[in-house]
Amino acid sequence: MRHKVKGPRLNRDTGHRRAMQRTMIKQLFEHERITTTLPKAKFIQADAEKLITLARNNQDVDDVKIMNARRKAVAKLGTGSRPIVQKLFDEIAPRYTNRNGGYTRILKMGPRRSDGAEMALIELVEE
Repeated sequence: MRHKVKGPRLNRDTGHRRAMQRTMIKQLFEHERITTTLPKAKFIQADAEKLITLARNNQDVDDVKIMNARRKAVAKLGTGSRPIVQKLFDEIAPRYTNRNGGYTRILKMGPRRSDGAEMALIELVEE
């Protein structure tokens, strides 16, 4: 029984699921929109919005807090994500200074032709 076990498993083991999540969030921040299946889009949406909130709340604070927030973002996205974190803090987060959440949107695109999986477009909302 899965009592108190949160979140979807997406038919993957833990390591594969976390790696997929990190990669998709990095791609979302890099390209600002990605096409994927609907369950995967819903899976990454919450963590992507939390990272944007982390960056947005640490815009005009002292250097120690900014560095700590950047380190938290790098820890969440994994090694090799420093350019993406820099884009997140310098370009993406300042767009949403007057917005209290809802930084991403998921648009359904219909079923995929090959296997019928429900496809979706997840993108950053333009302010």
